[in-house]
Amino acid sequence: MRKSRASTAAASAPQVSKPDEQWRQELTPLQYSVLRQAHTERPFTGEYVQNHQDGFYRCAGCGSELFRSDAKFDSGTGWPSFSEPAVAEAVELRTDHSLFMRRTEVVCRRCGGHLGHVFPDGPTPTGDRYCINSCSLAFEPATASEQPGDVTDRPGAARD
Repeated sequence: MRKSRASTAAASAPQVSKPDEQWRQELTPLQYSVLRQAHTERPFTGEYVQNHQDGFYRCAGCGSELFRSDAKFDSGTGWPSFSEPAVAEAVELRTDHSLFMRRTEVVCRRCGGHLGHVFPDGPTPTGDRYCINSCSLAFEPATASEQPGDVTDRPGAARD
């Protein structure tokens, strides 16, 4: 298994736990359907499929930083695709046998929200393609002093 691969540890209790009714109030109907019920948005309809700005992609449910724009690539699948998570521990991988397929589900470790799936057919050195629903993400543009990959300028990052 590659180092960049997210954790495949057994399902752990999310750090953000809210009653179902609160999730319904805080999320749009599409976000609730994807993040809380593991549905999938239609391909080529998501807000971030064609986003080429520098910045960070956070979980739309809890705000946890998940992916960086420098790991994003155009897979032609209709969903934002990333070669690796910003921090491997931010996502959890789970075996998914739904729809009569064997896939690997990607969930936010902090809130347990369904993000999408990871496939071993990426064109980058990791070989991974994290195929993520746009509606499960919130994009945060990088500032002039904050570029993807610059860990010292992110909130909560370790400093010397």
